[in-house]
Amino acid sequence: MAIPVILFVYKRLEHTKQMLTSLSANTISKKTDLFIFSDAGKDLEEQKEVVSVRQYIHQVDWQRNFKQVTIIEAKKNQGLARSVIDGVTQIIEKYGSVIVLEDDLVVSDFFLEYMNKALNFYGRSSHIWSISGYSFPMKSLINYPYDVYLGYRGSSWGWGTWKDRWEKVDWDVKNYDDFIQDKKWIKKFNRGGNDLTPMLKRQMEGKIDSWGIRWTFAQSNLNMFTVYPKESLVENKGRDGTGIHCGNDKSFDTVLAKGIDKYKFEELSIDKKIVREFWKKNSDTLDKKVKRKLKKILYKC
Repeated sequence: MAIPVILFVYKRLEHTKQMLTSLSANTISKKTDLFIFSDAGKDLEEQKEVVSVRQYIHQVDWQRNFKQVTIIEAKKNQGLARSVIDGVTQIIEKYGSVIVLEDDLVVSDFFLEYMNKALNFYGRSSHIWSISGYSFPMKSLINYPYDVYLGYRGSSWGWGTWKDRWEKVDWDVKNYDDFIQDKKWIKKFNRGGNDLTPMLKRQMEGKIDSWGIRWTFAQSNLNMFTVYPKESLVENKGRDGTGIHCGNDKSFDTVLAKGIDKYKFEELSIDKKIVREFWKKNSDTLDKKVKRKLKKILYKC
C-alpha cells in the first residue's frame, strides 16, 4: 500500500495548482491517498484568497489522479506550525508513516516512488530521522558514488517520516534553557548550519512560529540523520516574495531530476565533504550582523 501524502495549502492559488499538477503526474499517484489541510485566512482579505484555493481543491478533475482525496478545512487561522503539527499527528497516528508537502513546491514524476521506497527501506534504521525529497546542487555530489547521502538536519521541502520518530519531539522544547547555556551542545546542534541556533532562539522568543526548527532540534538531540537524494526531486517555487515565511531568495534554487526511476538505498555513514558544503550552504543564508553576533556569543570556546 502506498504511503499517504499530506498537503498543506493556504492562500496561493497558482502555487497550489502547480503543486497538484506535478503531484498528479507521479507514477504512483493513483495508488496514493491524499490529505489536504487548508488553513483559514488571518483576515477577510486573506480569506478571499483562501476561498479561491478551496474552490480549486474541491474540483473533481484533478482528484481522479489519486486513490482518494480528503480535504480538511480549518475554521480559524492556525498558522503553518500548528497546522503541520496537528495535521501530521492526525494522519501519522493512523498510518504509521507519511509524506508531507506544502503548496509552494513542485515535485518530480518519481517523487512518490522515491519517498515510498526510502521510507520502507529506512523504516527500521534506528539512526534515520526522516527522508527528504529535496537536495540543492553541491560540488561534492558530482562524483559522489551513491544515490543518497546523510545530513544532520531535516528539510521541510517534501519530506517523510514515521510515527515512532514524530512522537519523540518535545514541541515545547523544555530543555531550551539548559541548551542555550551549553556551548558544546550549541556547537553540536549547529553541525547542520549556523542558522539553526538563531532560528531556535527566535522561536523560543516568539519572534517566529516554526515547527521545523523544533523538529530539527529533536533530531540533533537524538543523534539521528536525514536521508537526502543526490539529485533533487523537489523544487521550491515559493521563495519569490509571495510567501509568509520566505522572501525573494534564489540561494536554494535547484533543478528537478529527470528520468530517474530507480534508486539504490544503502546504510551509509556521514560524508565529511558533503557535510562541510551542506553546512556552508545553510550558514551562508545568515545575515552578516547575525553571523557576527553568533560568532561573538557562541563560539568563544
